[in-house]
Amino acid sequence: MAYATLQQLTDRFGESMLIALTDRGPVELGAIDTAVVDRAAQDADAMINGYLAGRYQPLVTVPALIADIAAAIMIWKLHVTTPEDKIKADYDAALRTLRDIASGLIRIPDAAGLEPASSGASGVVVTDRDRPFSAENMTGFI
Repeated sequence: MAYATLQQLTDRFGESMLIALTDRGPVELGAIDTAVVDRAAQDADAMINGYLAGRYQPLVTVPALIADIAAAIMIWKLHVTTPEDKIKADYDAALRTLRDIASGLIRIPDAAGLEPASSGASGVVVTDRDRPFSAENMTGFI
């Protein structure tokens, strides 16, 4: 399941930009190459899944936050040359958001989380050292 679709990319960035980024053949066809977009979607999904794996089970539905992150990563991946500053800023913001999700600062609404691993111990165990000064070894001073 792709987190962002070709239609979402087209709505956000425009068809002409996607044609310019994906029409890479020796003869220009003047159309969006869906194979190139699919590859960028797979790369973006893999990156997002890597960040989400420690906190969430695989997503059943795609929240708007994840779709936005996926679109920013995909458009970055589609560039073969240095992208404009806005594309880079969006990509950097997407990575920061993924780091915040992975660390737990940002939660994904309605996503099933994973239970933290249990240590197997229950309760608190306190270990203390022997007391160097006690009533027995302080006779004569007390």
